[in-house]
Amino acid sequence: MELLPKQPSTKGPAELFTGDVYFDVIAKGEAPSRMRVNVVRFAPCARTAWHTHAVGQTLHVTEGVGLVQSRGGEIVEMRPGDTVYTPPGEWHWHGAAPGHFMTHLAMWEAPGDDRPETDWGEHVSDDAYGAR
Repeated sequence: MELLPKQPSTKGPAELFTGDVYFDVIAKGEAPSRMRVNVVRFAPCARTAWHTHAVGQTLHVTEGVGLVQSRGGEIVEMRPGDTVYTPPGEWHWHGAAPGHFMTHLAMWEAPGDDRPETDWGEHVSDDAYGAR
């Protein structure tokens, strides 16, 4: 058994996020594990850029009101207790709704080969974000 002391929160980089986003690494999957878990906190209107995961991603909302969208799909509202799964290769974004903070657990696996865990795309424009 190993106790991992709490580390400082990390601000999400502007290349990958719009607005104020902070995350705490819960599990970083030391080999042979490939599991990754982060607690991610979004300020109102903050969001990820479009991205996809090699092995998919599961989000579990713990606080606030969030939004999630798959490319070509509708923007869906998320609330505490909601769990969203995006399959491997599905382009999507997620973040906080206007006027609300939102916190979720982000859970994904490294692919176990030479592929990147996450491919990042363009930022979600304010117009696209507001198109509900």
